Amino acid sequence: MTAFHVMAGPGEALAHPGVRKIAVSDVFDALRLGFDDFRTKPSHYVFLCLIYPIAGVVLATWSSGVNMLPILYPLASGFALLGPVAAIGLYEISRRRERGLDTAWRHAFDVRHSPALPAILAVAAMLLILFVAWLVVAQALYVRFLGEVPPASLAAFMNGIVGTEAGFNLILVGNAVGFVFAAIVLATVVVSFPLLLDRDVGAVSAVETSIRATLANPVPIAVWGLIVAAGLVLGSIPVFVGLAVVMPILGHATWHLYRKLIEPEKPV
Repeated sequence: MTAFHVMAGPGEALAHPGVRKIAVSDVFDALRLGFDDFRTKPSHYVFLCLIYPIAGVVLATWSSGVNMLPILYPLASGFALLGPVAAIGLYEISRRRERGLDTAWRHAFDVRHSPALPAILAVAAMLLILFVAWLVVAQALYVRFLGEVPPASLAAFMNGIVGTEAGFNLILVGNAVGFVFAAIVLATVVVSFPLLLDRDVGAVSAVETSIRATLANPVPIAVWGLIVAAGLVLGSIPVFVGLAVVMPILGHATWHLYRKLIEPEKPV
Protein backbone atom coordinates (compact mmCIF):
# COMPACT_ATOMS: atom_id res chain seq x y z
CA MET A 1 0.00 0.00 0.00
CA THR A 2 1.34 3.43 -0.98
CA ALA A 3 2.28 5.57 2.01
CA PHE A 4 0.28 8.74 2.53
CA HIS A 5 2.59 11.67 1.92
CA VAL A 6 1.98 15.25 0.90
CA MET A 7 4.84 17.68 1.27
CA ALA A 8 7.57 15.34 0.02
CA GLY A 9 7.73 12.18 -2.07
CA PRO A 10 8.10 8.66 -0.72
CA GLY A 11 11.85 9.14 -0.22
CA GLU A 12 13.39 10.98 2.72
CA ALA A 13 15.27 13.59 0.66
CA LEU A 14 13.49 16.43 -1.13
CA ALA A 15 13.67 15.89 -4.89
CA HIS A 16 15.15 18.61 -7.12
CA PRO A 17 14.33 17.73 -10.75
CA GLY A 18 16.64 19.32 -13.30
CA VAL A 19 15.41 22.43 -15.11
CA ARG A 20 16.22 23.24 -18.73
CA LYS A 21 16.54 26.64 -20.36
CA ILE A 22 14.16 26.96 -23.30
CA ALA A 23 13.45 29.52 -26.01
CA VAL A 24 10.23 31.34 -26.90
CA SER A 25 10.00 29.05 -29.95
CA ASP A 26 9.67 26.11 -27.54
CA VAL A 27 6.60 27.75 -26.00
CA PHE A 28 4.90 27.99 -29.38
CA ASP A 29 5.94 24.43 -30.18
CA ALA A 30 4.30 23.27 -26.94
CA LEU A 31 1.16 25.13 -28.00
CA ARG A 32 1.27 23.40 -31.38
CA LEU A 33 1.64 20.01 -29.71
CA GLY A 34 -1.24 20.84 -27.39
CA PHE A 35 -3.45 21.65 -30.36
CA ASP A 36 -2.41 18.36 -31.94
CA ASP A 37 -3.50 16.49 -28.81
CA PHE A 38 -6.83 18.32 -28.84
CA ARG A 39 -7.35 17.68 -32.55
CA THR A 40 -6.88 13.91 -32.14
CA LYS A 41 -10.13 13.37 -30.23
CA PRO A 42 -11.70 16.79 -29.67
CA SER A 43 -15.14 15.49 -28.68
CA HIS A 44 -13.69 13.83 -25.61
CA TYR A 45 -11.82 16.90 -24.49
CA VAL A 46 -14.65 19.36 -25.11
CA PHE A 47 -16.87 17.08 -23.03
CA LEU A 48 -14.36 17.11 -20.19
CA CYS A 49 -14.00 20.89 -20.28
CA LEU A 50 -17.68 21.80 -20.40
CA ILE A 51 -17.26 22.51 -16.70
CA TYR A 52 -15.60 25.80 -17.69
CA PRO A 53 -18.45 27.46 -19.61
CA ILE A 54 -21.00 25.98 -17.19
CA ALA A 55 -19.14 27.29 -14.16
CA GLY A 56 -18.64 30.64 -15.89
CA VAL A 57 -22.34 31.06 -16.59
CA VAL A 58 -23.15 30.03 -13.02
CA LEU A 59 -20.74 32.63 -11.68
CA ALA A 60 -22.21 35.34 -13.91
CA THR A 61 -25.78 34.43 -12.93
CA TRP A 62 -24.98 34.22 -9.23
CA SER A 63 -23.35 37.63 -9.35
CA SER A 64 -26.05 39.32 -11.42
CA GLY A 65 -27.71 40.90 -8.36
CA VAL A 66 -26.89 44.57 -7.80
CA ASN A 67 -25.15 43.89 -4.49
CA MET A 68 -22.81 41.40 -6.16
CA LEU A 69 -21.87 43.55 -9.16
CA PRO A 70 -18.59 44.79 -7.61
CA ILE A 71 -17.34 41.22 -7.29
CA LEU A 72 -18.35 40.00 -10.76
CA TYR A 73 -15.13 40.94 -12.57
CA PRO A 74 -12.86 39.60 -9.78
CA LEU A 75 -14.83 36.34 -9.86
CA ALA A 76 -14.61 35.98 -13.62
CA SER A 77 -10.92 36.85 -13.80
CA GLY A 78 -9.98 35.02 -10.62
CA PHE A 79 -11.67 31.86 -11.84
CA ALA A 80 -8.68 31.43 -14.13
CA LEU A 81 -6.51 30.96 -11.03
CA LEU A 82 -8.20 27.59 -10.54
CA GLY A 83 -7.79 26.56 -14.18
CA PRO A 84 -4.66 24.43 -13.61
CA VAL A 85 -6.63 22.23 -11.19
CA ALA A 86 -9.41 21.44 -13.65
CA ALA A 87 -6.84 20.77 -16.39
CA ILE A 88 -5.22 17.88 -14.51
CA GLY A 89 -7.23 15.35 -16.50
CA LEU A 90 -5.94 16.87 -19.72
CA TYR A 91 -2.35 16.49 -18.57
CA GLU A 92 -3.08 12.82 -17.96
CA ILE A 93 -4.50 12.38 -21.48
CA SER A 94 -1.39 13.98 -23.01
CA ARG A 95 0.84 11.83 -20.80
CA ARG A 96 -0.91 8.67 -21.95
CA ARG A 97 -0.80 9.70 -25.61
CA GLU A 98 2.92 10.37 -25.29
CA ARG A 99 3.40 6.81 -24.02
CA GLY A 100 1.19 5.23 -26.66
CA LEU A 101 -1.49 4.26 -24.12
CA ASP A 102 -5.27 4.33 -24.46
CA THR A 103 -6.49 7.96 -24.46
CA ALA A 104 -10.19 7.34 -23.94
CA TRP A 105 -11.70 10.26 -22.00
CA ARG A 106 -12.36 8.11 -18.93
CA HIS A 107 -8.62 8.03 -18.29
CA ALA A 108 -8.73 11.74 -17.49
CA PHE A 109 -10.04 10.67 -14.09
CA ASP A 110 -7.18 8.25 -13.44
CA VAL A 111 -5.53 10.93 -11.33
CA ARG A 112 -7.63 9.66 -8.42
CA HIS A 113 -5.39 6.58 -8.38
CA SER A 114 -2.13 8.55 -8.46
CA PRO A 115 0.20 8.06 -5.46
CA ALA A 116 0.77 11.83 -5.64
CA LEU A 117 -2.93 12.61 -5.13
CA PRO A 118 -2.43 14.05 -1.60
CA ALA A 119 0.28 16.37 -2.93
CA ILE A 120 -1.92 17.34 -5.87
CA LEU A 121 -4.73 18.21 -3.47
CA ALA A 122 -2.30 20.24 -1.36
CA VAL A 123 -1.25 22.37 -4.35
CA ALA A 124 -4.91 22.70 -5.38
CA ALA A 125 -5.72 23.94 -1.86
CA MET A 126 -2.97 26.54 -2.22
CA LEU A 127 -4.61 27.82 -5.41
CA LEU A 128 -8.01 27.95 -3.71
CA ILE A 129 -6.52 30.05 -0.91
CA LEU A 130 -5.01 32.43 -3.47
CA PHE A 131 -8.39 32.64 -5.24
CA VAL A 132 -10.19 33.57 -2.02
CA ALA A 133 -7.44 36.04 -1.13
CA TRP A 134 -7.84 37.71 -4.53
CA LEU A 135 -11.59 38.11 -3.97
CA VAL A 136 -11.03 39.62 -0.52
CA VAL A 137 -8.42 42.06 -1.84
CA ALA A 138 -10.57 42.98 -4.84
CA GLN A 139 -13.56 43.74 -2.60
CA ALA A 140 -11.36 45.82 -0.28
CA LEU A 141 -10.08 47.82 -3.26
CA TYR A 142 -13.62 48.50 -4.46
CA VAL A 143 -14.60 49.79 -1.01
CA ARG A 144 -11.41 51.87 -0.86
CA PHE A 145 -12.09 53.66 -4.13
CA LEU A 146 -15.89 53.64 -4.51
CA GLY A 147 -17.19 53.19 -0.98
CA GLU A 148 -19.19 50.58 0.89
CA VAL A 149 -22.62 51.50 -0.52
CA PRO A 150 -23.54 49.06 -3.33
CA PRO A 151 -24.51 50.57 -6.70
CA ALA A 152 -28.21 51.31 -7.18
CA SER A 153 -28.25 49.73 -10.65
CA LEU A 154 -26.06 48.25 -13.35
CA ALA A 155 -25.95 51.65 -15.08
CA ALA A 156 -24.83 53.34 -11.86
CA PHE A 157 -22.18 50.66 -11.36
CA MET A 158 -20.79 51.07 -14.87
CA ASN A 159 -20.79 54.85 -14.58
CA GLY A 160 -18.89 54.62 -11.31
CA ILE A 161 -16.28 52.35 -12.90
CA VAL A 162 -15.69 54.04 -16.26
CA GLY A 163 -17.04 57.54 -15.65
CA THR A 164 -15.19 58.67 -12.55
CA GLU A 165 -11.59 59.23 -11.53
CA ALA A 166 -12.04 56.84 -8.60
CA GLY A 167 -13.29 54.16 -10.98
CA PHE A 168 -10.33 54.71 -13.30
CA ASN A 169 -7.95 54.37 -10.36
CA LEU A 170 -9.73 51.20 -9.29
CA ILE A 171 -9.22 49.73 -12.77
CA LEU A 172 -5.51 50.56 -12.71
CA VAL A 173 -4.79 49.37 -9.18
CA GLY A 174 -7.13 46.37 -9.37
CA ASN A 175 -5.58 45.05 -12.55
CA ALA A 176 -2.07 45.65 -11.21
CA VAL A 177 -2.87 43.63 -8.08
CA GLY A 178 -4.58 40.97 -10.18
CA PHE A 179 -1.43 40.73 -12.29
CA VAL A 180 0.60 40.02 -9.14
CA PHE A 181 -1.77 37.21 -8.16
CA ALA A 182 -1.65 35.77 -11.69
CA ALA A 183 2.15 35.94 -11.75
CA ILE A 184 2.37 34.10 -8.43
CA VAL A 185 0.08 31.34 -9.70
CA LEU A 186 1.95 31.08 -12.99
CA ALA A 187 5.33 30.78 -11.29
CA THR A 188 4.21 28.24 -8.70
CA VAL A 189 2.15 25.88 -10.86
CA VAL A 190 3.42 26.19 -14.43
CA VAL A 191 4.85 22.67 -14.10
CA SER A 192 3.66 21.61 -10.62
CA PHE A 193 0.67 19.47 -11.58
CA PRO A 194 2.26 17.80 -14.63
CA LEU A 195 5.34 17.03 -12.53
CA LEU A 196 3.23 15.43 -9.80
CA LEU A 197 1.41 13.31 -12.36
CA ASP A 198 4.72 12.23 -13.85
CA ARG A 199 6.64 11.74 -10.59
CA ASP A 200 5.56 11.55 -6.97
CA VAL A 201 7.93 14.23 -5.68
CA GLY A 202 5.64 15.93 -3.17
CA ALA A 203 3.98 19.34 -3.12
CA VAL A 204 7.01 21.31 -1.90
CA SER A 205 9.32 19.90 -4.55
CA ALA A 206 6.71 20.46 -7.28
CA VAL A 207 6.18 24.11 -6.38
CA GLU A 208 9.91 24.72 -5.84
CA THR A 209 10.71 23.17 -9.23
CA SER A 210 8.06 25.31 -10.91
CA ILE A 211 9.57 28.47 -9.39
CA ARG A 212 13.08 27.43 -10.48
CA ALA A 213 11.82 26.78 -14.02
CA THR A 214 10.23 30.25 -14.08
CA LEU A 215 13.35 32.00 -12.79
CA ALA A 216 15.52 30.14 -15.32
CA ASN A 217 13.19 31.05 -18.20
CA PRO A 218 11.56 34.42 -17.38
CA VAL A 219 10.90 35.48 -20.98
CA PRO A 220 9.45 32.17 -22.28
CA ILE A 221 7.29 31.81 -19.16
CA ALA A 222 6.10 35.41 -19.51
CA VAL A 223 5.17 34.71 -23.13
CA TRP A 224 3.32 31.58 -22.02
CA GLY A 225 1.46 33.64 -19.42
CA LEU A 226 0.42 36.15 -22.09
CA ILE A 227 -0.79 33.31 -24.34
CA VAL A 228 -2.86 31.86 -21.50
CA ALA A 229 -4.31 35.27 -20.60
CA ALA A 230 -5.19 36.07 -24.22
CA GLY A 231 -6.75 32.63 -24.68
CA LEU A 232 -8.87 32.99 -21.56
CA VAL A 233 -10.08 36.44 -22.62
CA LEU A 234 -11.01 35.25 -26.11
CA GLY A 235 -12.68 32.13 -24.73
CA SER A 236 -14.69 34.11 -22.19
CA ILE A 237 -16.12 36.69 -24.59
CA PRO A 238 -18.92 34.51 -26.02
CA VAL A 239 -20.47 33.82 -22.58
CA PHE A 240 -17.54 31.59 -21.61
CA VAL A 241 -18.43 29.01 -24.29
CA GLY A 242 -15.10 29.42 -26.06
CA LEU A 243 -13.34 28.10 -22.96
CA ALA A 244 -14.57 24.62 -23.92
CA VAL A 245 -12.04 24.77 -26.76
CA VAL A 246 -9.39 27.12 -25.35
CA MET A 247 -8.93 25.29 -22.05
CA PRO A 248 -8.21 21.81 -23.45
CA ILE A 249 -5.66 23.23 -25.91
CA LEU A 250 -3.91 25.16 -23.13
CA GLY A 251 -4.13 22.15 -20.82
CA HIS A 252 -2.48 19.80 -23.30
CA ALA A 253 0.10 22.44 -24.20
CA THR A 254 1.01 22.78 -20.51
CA TRP A 255 2.03 19.13 -20.45
CA HIS A 256 4.32 19.60 -23.43
CA LEU A 257 5.75 22.78 -21.90
CA TYR A 258 6.53 20.74 -18.79
CA ARG A 259 8.38 18.19 -20.92
CA LYS A 260 10.49 20.94 -22.44
CA LEU A 261 11.24 22.64 -19.10
CA ILE A 262 12.00 19.67 -16.85
CA GLU A 263 14.69 17.10 -17.46
CA PRO A 264 13.47 13.48 -17.59
CA GLU A 265 13.84 11.32 -14.52
CA LYS A 266 17.13 9.47 -14.43
CA PRO A 267 16.78 5.68 -14.33
CA VAL A 268 17.70 4.12 -11.01
